[in-house]
Amino acid sequence: MSITEGEDPIALFERWLAEVSETEPSNPTACALASADSQGRPSVRMVLLKGVNERGFTFYTNLESRKAGELDSNPWASLCFYWKSLARQVRVEGAVERVSDSEADAYFASRPRLSRIGAWASKQSQPLEGRFELEKRVAEYTAKFHVGHVPRPDFWSGYRILPQCIEFWEERQFRLHERVLFSAADGGGWTMQRLYP
Repeated sequence: MSITEGEDPIALFERWLAEVSETEPSNPTACALASADSQGRPSVRMVLLKGVNERGFTFYTNLESRKAGELDSNPWASLCFYWKSLARQVRVEGAVERVSDSEADAYFASRPRLSRIGAWASKQSQPLEGRFELEKRVAEYTAKFHVGHVPRPDFWSGYRILPQCIEFWEERQFRLHERVLFSAADGGGWTMQRLYP
């Protein structure tokens, strides 16, 4: 890794993501999302990153899911990307905000039709008696929308993590790994610090 002073961590992340997209066999945007409930009890699960820019890191979900409930009651979260093929990791921590309705509409419209129907059919994180119950709901919404437009449900949207810190890690021999931490600076920009492995 050759990270230089003054490097933009968002641009660096985008370069790493472009590299891993050529080497990772599936879901190179997969990352662990850590959240906590209103009492500070943590939980973690995998999500797919659907956008990154200078504003932050975006993913989408059912707003009635456990993760959404936690993010709404305790709007701070962390992401961890681990790319085994490149022996690299990136951690992101920051405050959380909901994306705008127009952003959510645009992303939802870009999804495959069956994924849009699946969003309507799934009561994410709720008890499910059996697979047939889910398949029945998929069939019901397939019939409801037939060949017409599948709108975004009110209970489905996205979240953006506004990064306060971004840490880049790259494996080195003898556990002497490379670690670089970028922290959001007051007034904009980033400060960079190298860390012991």
